[in-house]
Amino acid sequence: MTLTPDPWPAGVPSWADITVTDLGPTQRFYGGLLGWQLSVGGPETGGYVTATVDGKVVAGLRVSDVPQPAGWCVYLATDDVEASVARAVGAGASVVVGPMSVLRQGRMALLTDPTGALVGLWESVEHTGWELTDAPGSFVWAEQMSHDPDAARRFYTALFGYEQHDMSAPDFTYTSLSVGGTPAAGIGGYGPGAGDVPAAWTWYIAVEDADAIVPRVGELGGEVVSGPEDTPYGRMLLVRGPAGEVLALLQAPEEDVVA
Repeated sequence: MTLTPDPWPAGVPSWADITVTDLGPTQRFYGGLLGWQLSVGGPETGGYVTATVDGKVVAGLRVSDVPQPAGWCVYLATDDVEASVARAVGAGASVVVGPMSVLRQGRMALLTDPTGALVGLWESVEHTGWELTDAPGSFVWAEQMSHDPDAARRFYTALFGYEQHDMSAPDFTYTSLSVGGTPAAGIGGYGPGAGDVPAAWTWYIAVEDADAIVPRVGELGGEVVSGPEDTPYGRMLLVRGPAGEVLALLQAPEEDVVA
């Protein structure tokens, strides 16, 4: 379990939220599946819902009357959102929102990277991002997948100067990006059978038991996309939530579990 009271280093995933047209099914799904406690903010927040685990914030949910592509938005930490946006645009990104202030919480921007994936940038003030990681119900990893992983890798490395570690294998392209020697996120390529799946960031949430959670996914209005299956990093499954969003759930290997 990792508690994170300080701002995250630039380039490290620091937050994720989702925008839906109906909060009810989404709240029931994640509350029931991951044990999130959900609290609705005041009118000044637009009814932004904060999810917590053991009193530590782990994610956000918002409602919008405007239909949007279903999906979680992963935010990368930055020390200067304006400078990061300028650098991103110079490297081929398009600005979707911002840069803009969010009350006294921080400053944000939303971009589409050169492969078409949506990504957020977050410069913290009062809200540093998630306060708990690597514990059930909280963030454990994030990766960007596309049909052009080389373009994605060049873009994100130009944006944050990541150290790169090639983890590719036959028919599998993957690069781990690190900050200060610590792995921060991954960049991967879709396989030949992926068809026209759009580029996207996916975040991984830790769970205690990947197999036990499977029946609850359907009961709560979601569906299992793939898995559970064993990987070198734990037992993983992909699920689709009630708004159509996809996320990964990961049970850590036994030797990595900390009581």
